[in-house]
Amino acid sequence: MADGLRKLVTAESGRVLQEKLESWYRDYETNSCDQNLNRCCEIIELNSEIQGQLFTILNETSREGGHYAGVETIKTRLLPWLGTCFSCAASGKLFETNLSLTQDSVEREKQLMELASNQTSQLQELQKELTSTRLQLNQVQQDLKTSRAQEKDALRKLDRLNDYEQQIQTLRDEISFLDAQKSVLQSRLARGRSPSPRRSANRSPSRLRGRSCSPSLARATNASRRARLVARFSDIYAQERLDAETLLRSYTSDVEVVQRIIYIAAVESFHAAKGAYRQFKMRVREILSLGHSGPESLEDTVLDYIVRHEDLYDIQSSVNEVIRSMNINPKISFSPEINFIVISNLIRELCRVAFSMQTLVPPLDIAFGTDGELFSDTKYHRSIGSDFTAALVAYHVWPALMENDVVLVKGEAVTKRGALWSGRSRSRSRSRSLSRSTSPLLCHRLCRSHSPSPLRSRSPRR
Repeated sequence: MADGLRKLVTAESGRVLQEKLESWYRDYETNSCDQNLNRCCEIIELNSEIQGQLFTILNETSREGGHYAGVETIKTRLLPWLGTCFSCAASGKLFETNLSLTQDSVEREKQLMELASNQTSQLQELQKELTSTRLQLNQVQQDLKTSRAQEKDALRKLDRLNDYEQQIQTLRDEISFLDAQKSVLQSRLARGRSPSPRRSANRSPSRLRGRSCSPSLARATNASRRARLVARFSDIYAQERLDAETLLRSYTSDVEVVQRIIYIAAVESFHAAKGAYRQFKMRVREILSLGHSGPESLEDTVLDYIVRHEDLYDIQSSVNEVIRSMNINPKISFSPEINFIVISNLIRELCRVAFSMQTLVPPLDIAFGTDGELFSDTKYHRSIGSDFTAALVAYHVWPALMENDVVLVKGEAVTKRGALWSGRSRSRSRSRSLSRSTSPLLCHRLCRSHSPSPLRSRSPRR
C-alpha cells in the first residue's frame, strides 16, 4: 500500500489536475467549443487515472486488514457513496451543466445578434456608398458623352473650315488664272492683234510654240485638289462608313454581311461616277468644240470647265444606279423589306469624291479586289478578327485608293481559313424591283432625280 500511495504522491496527479482546471478556467472564454471539450476530456481522463490508483490503494489496504477488517467502513461510507453518486449527484451535476450550457448559448445568441446587427449596419453603409458611386459613375458617363459630342461638333466645324479654306484656295487659283488670261488679252490688244481663230490656225507651229501660255486652272490646282480628295476619302472611311455600319446593324446582326454591303457600295459608287464622268466629258467636249479658239488645247478647256462646274453633275442618278446594281448583286443578301437607300448618304459622298478624282491628272481609282485573292500588305490592312496566318482574302471591308499602280491609301480586308467556301455557300441572289422595296413617295423622288442635267438644257441650239 505504501508503494502505491508513494507513487501517487510522487506523480503529483492532483496538482496537475488542479493546474489544468485553473488553466481551462482562464482560457474558457477565448477557446472554441472544440478546444473546451478537448480540455474537459483531458481532465476526465486524468481524474479517472487518479480514481483508478485510489481504488487500487483501497483494495490493497483492505487486504492488509484481514478477512473481515474494514467491512464496516465500506458499508457505511463507500457503498452509500457509490449508490448516490450515479443518481442524485449525477442528476444535479447534469442540471448544473445544462443550466450553464443554456446560459452560454444565450450569451452566444446575444453575441451573434449583435454581430448580425453590426454587419447589417455595415452592409447598409456599403449599399449607400455603392449607390453614391453609381450616381457619380453615371454623371461621369454623361459628361463623357457630352464631351464626345462636343468633340464631334468641333471636328465637323474643323472639316467645314478646311473645306472653306480649300474653296478659297480654289477661288484664288481661278482669280490668278483669270488675271493671267487678262494680261494675255491686254498684250494682244496692245499689239493690235485680233484673237481670231482663223488667224490662229494660219500661224506656223513654230510661232505657236514660242508663245507663252498660262497654265490651265485644272493643272494649276491639281496638287491641292488631289490632297483634298485623298483626305476626304480617308474621312469617309473614318466617319460615313461607320455611320453606315451603325444603320445596317439595326437591321441585321451579321457583321460580314454589313461589311460586304459597304464594300460593294464603294465599288459600285466609283463605277457609276466614272461612267457619269465620261458621259459628262463627252457632252462638254461636243459643246465646246464648236467655238473653241483659245490658246489652250480643247482637252484642257474641257477639263477646266468640268472643274469649275462640278455642281452640274447629276449625282442622284449615280446614287440610283448604285442602288439598282446592289439590288441584283449576288454576293450580298438583305431583308426584302429594307432597301439600300438607308446608306444613300455614304453612296452620295463616294460618288461625289469619285467624280472629282476623275478630274485629276492622273485620275485616282480604287484597287480591283476579289474574294480569295492573295492578301497584299501594301494594299490592305487586316481587319480585327482576321486570321493573321491565312494567306487569302475572305472578303473586303474597304477598297484601297490607287494612282496608276501606286497605293495612296490602304484598304481593309478580312483573312480567314476556310471562310471563303462558307461565304460562297451562304451567298444568295437578291434580285427585286425598286418599286416593290420602296414607298411610292421614295419612288417619286427617285424618278424626279432622272431629270436632264443642266448642261443639256444650256446647250446652244443649232
